[in-house]
Amino acid sequence: MLISIFVPMQEKISELLIKKYLEIKRDLPWRGIRDAYKIWLSEVILQQTRVNQGMPYYFSFVETYPDVKSLAEASEDEVLKLWQGLGYYSRARNMLRTAKAVYGKYGNAFPSSYHDLIELKGIGNYTASAVASFSANEPYAVVDGNVNRVITRLFGIKEFVDTAAGKKAVAEAAQSILNPKHADLHNQAIMELGALICTPKKPACDECPLNIHCVAFAEGRMTDYPFKREKKAVKKRFMVYWLMDDGENIILQKRDEKDIWGGLYQFPLTETDEEIAEAGLYDLPLAQFGIKAGDLKIYPTMKHVLTHRQLMIRFVHISVKKLPSVPASIVVDVDSVDKYPFPIVIANFLNNFYKDLFGGKA
Repeated sequence: MLISIFVPMQEKISELLIKKYLEIKRDLPWRGIRDAYKIWLSEVILQQTRVNQGMPYYFSFVETYPDVKSLAEASEDEVLKLWQGLGYYSRARNMLRTAKAVYGKYGNAFPSSYHDLIELKGIGNYTASAVASFSANEPYAVVDGNVNRVITRLFGIKEFVDTAAGKKAVAEAAQSILNPKHADLHNQAIMELGALICTPKKPACDECPLNIHCVAFAEGRMTDYPFKREKKAVKKRFMVYWLMDDGENIILQKRDEKDIWGGLYQFPLTETDEEIAEAGLYDLPLAQFGIKAGDLKIYPTMKHVLTHRQLMIRFVHISVKKLPSVPASIVVDVDSVDKYPFPIVIANFLNNFYKDLFGGKA
């Protein structure tokens, strides 16, 4: 019912959006190009990532993997290492799988058609719509976090946007105001409006070209939108990482893809439901690895916050004469440690304490 109000004004709404976009748009390297591969890279990198944070990674990936062939031929460790610090690592693994699928089916020509893109494993409606509209001007509305906010406020959509009904309402509303003649500019415009004007906490409604059409503005309830279900409780996890070395080599393990930091490397881990007192750390190496710990170098507990998780992390260094046998592990030269992709919390620890631990520089 709400959507029908705006259908006759489709071109007017889009015209207002594009006019404002041309006034305020940021100069971003993936704009104004038709290269479907580079547009796809930018979209994957910017999912759940701020532009300023993602920009250096975009340049690194384009330089290292200038086409889909070079990315498809890369190893998972190489891709994860380049991704290190960007978070949500499943994106990197899925990106590599998609690149391999694309190269296997289309060679070095990344598809720009929505119907071809949506058939590829690892590409959903958002990414297919973005790549198709930006590279080929196909008339598919893009709905990211910014667009979600703009659309729910504009139409006064009160369904929870993290439900199937809410997602459908937003998608239909976004499509209803898309001008198919200028799909690329329209999508960029509405995304930019959400990023720069229709912001989450302090929207600049006086600067918005759509304010006279906006239900949330008329209600005076801008920051109530979009509506979401209650947030999940934050879970605490207590993690102790054991850095065991014999002066030349150290033990690493690869994390399970189903857990946080999937596919990245770590040191052997003890995870508990409650924090282990410092005195209790001296008994664990014998119980877990069959080695009797002498002098331990115990570092202060570090707090690392992720979505719905709060990680309390300790690093403990143990120098041994002979490395123990640890299941599902690899032994690497201490001077090669920095070549492996780590969660950023481990990478930062190594950068800060590597010299202290091994007399080298990561």
